[in-house]
Amino acid sequence: MAGDLEGARSEEPARLDALTQVGTFYVVRHAKAGSRSQWPEDDRLRPLNKKGVKQAEELVSLLEPFPIAAVYSSPFLRCVQTVEPLRRARKLPIKQISMLAEGHGLAGAMQVMAHPKLDHAVLSTHGDIMWELVEELVRQRVIKPGTGGFDKGSTWVVDLENGSFTRARFISAP
Repeated sequence: MAGDLEGARSEEPARLDALTQVGTFYVVRHAKAGSRSQWPEDDRLRPLNKKGVKQAEELVSLLEPFPIAAVYSSPFLRCVQTVEPLRRARKLPIKQISMLAEGHGLAGAMQVMAHPKLDHAVLSTHGDIMWELVEELVRQRVIKPGTGGFDKGSTWVVDLENGSFTRARFISAP
């Protein structure tokens, strides 16, 4: 399935009205990583720092009550490392998808969520996508302005039905 999703790229805003998917998604912002300005290498290779590793480990217990069926991640190292302990605990592969990478916006994540066979999937991504997700949840009146957030290591549990978000629950970063 990752191959099916990998080829699709969109620079357009999320077209929520075009979706037919019904499902639950766990959208995770990557845990804390070292400072972008102090990282001398390619930013895609910037790893989690000590606090981020601890957050990633604690994510396993935060998501323990949920029936997770798949784990998807931005290919950026910090996103993959955020869901690595969850992958080990659930014995699921991590499918790396560029549509969850920084700069693809909510439109990219929505393409992943639109897959008709995808449900109860973790999506490990970046702050820009989380920011747009929160804005869309407010726009659709699923949450009130100021509800939840998009801190590093935090998670939004969202239900999607017929192209609209129907419910959202914020889980604070560990």
